[in-house]
Amino acid sequence: MTDYTAHPSAIIDEGAKIGAGSRIWHFAHICGGAEIGQNCSFGQNVFVGNKVKIGDNCKIQNNVSVYDNVYLEEGVFCGPSMVFTNVYTPRSLIERKSEYRDTLVKKGATLGANCTIVCGTTIGRYAFIGAGAVVNKDVPDYALMVGVPARQIGWMSEYGEQLDLPVNGSGKAVCAHTGTVYTLSDGILDKEAV
Repeated sequence: MTDYTAHPSAIIDEGAKIGAGSRIWHFAHICGGAEIGQNCSFGQNVFVGNKVKIGDNCKIQNNVSVYDNVYLEEGVFCGPSMVFTNVYTPRSLIERKSEYRDTLVKKGATLGANCTIVCGTTIGRYAFIGAGAVVNKDVPDYALMVGVPARQIGWMSEYGEQLDLPVNGSGKAVCAHTGTVYTLSDGILDKEAV
């Protein structure tokens, strides 16, 4: 007996580690080497590779493939049809599995619908990648990124609200929903200790 829920059409290969309370929906495929935390949700047509680790409370929406060498920390949101890669210069006729580049998405980050995360990048804590953006370099914690290639246009709170701060420089801002105070100093944003 399992302590997660899977639709009958889902394929879960032997050996996959799936945490309690996780839900796997229609036509998803979880490979045998995958390690998945508790209370995760996998939408329709999601693929999870063998060399993948997914933290607790992640939501992976429809039509997302989490390929080998992609690592998601706790609370990551992957919007519908967003894309991960794991080879930087793929060719169909050349075997490049030894060239996989690690991609790390840190705690609480949001990856908007149809965005692309080029392999070898790190997405910072609570960063917010806008729909359709193409990320080809590391993203700071709390950064709001849009466009092709993605560029930073602001900062986001942990709640998911844009903060009234310049991209560069310094300052303080308060999340309207939580009252949490954030401080920007030398291009680094963090919340103040309570």
